[in-house]
Amino acid sequence: KKNKIVGIAGIDTRKLTNYIRDYGAPKGTLEFASNKKHDVKKLKKITENWSGLLGLDLASEVSCSKPYKWNSFKTWNKKNGYIKNKKKKYRIVAIDYGIKKNILRCFSDLQCEVKIVPAETSSKKILNEKPDGIFLSNGPGDPAATGKYAIPIIKQLIKSKLPIFGICLGHQILSLALGAKTSKMHLGHRGANHPVKNLKTKKVEITSQNHGFKVEENSIPSNVNITHLSLFDKSIEGIELKNKP
Repeated sequence: KKNKIVGIAGIDTRKLTNYIRDYGAPKGTLEFASNKKHDVKKLKKITENWSGLLGLDLASEVSCSKPYKWNSFKTWNKKNGYIKNKKKKYRIVAIDYGIKKNILRCFSDLQCEVKIVPAETSSKKILNEKPDGIFLSNGPGDPAATGKYAIPIIKQLIKSKLPIFGICLGHQILSLALGAKTSKMHLGHRGANHPVKNLKTKKVEITSQNHGFKVEENSIPSNVNITHLSLFDKSIEGIELKNKP
């Protein structure tokens, strides 16, 4: 802004959009050079040699290092701004794979006391908190890679019969723990105004999304119901276990 330079310039952004639509999300590299000299050949080599997100466990890099309690602030409103939740009706343990603060604010809106724990916290330690429910957070990376340590934990939590709720990466890892499979999407879901059909109510819900992996529909086990589908590409957006909360 100071130097009146736009973020992207000198390319046909419409052509780039069409390329991504037809061929999927390509690998790319962003570089800032204070001397304004860029080694394009070097950057191209770095980009080509990057393995991509498949097989990458990024959740362990962004998860908290030790447990902590959410400060109880609710979502923002015009009248009061951010205020604290004084009524605590439910106790939630949230497993942090890269959790967003606004999700925690939403829990405060619902009168929940939330304790956040690191991604590799054992099921025993989680259950010792005596929660009313367990939340599996959003986060970056390949769910199958994070699942190598997360799936055994979640399987034990499922046996407890406590309500378990997952968003984004949490939803995908929960699906893996139930026996489903995940894969990288040709085009990830990014941004606002994503129409999702609620198969129970038959209503369309407008959502904000940010994920590049999906749960494979043909891998869903018989004890799991699909509850939500994307109206953009029919990919799975929600599931539920038939015999447990």
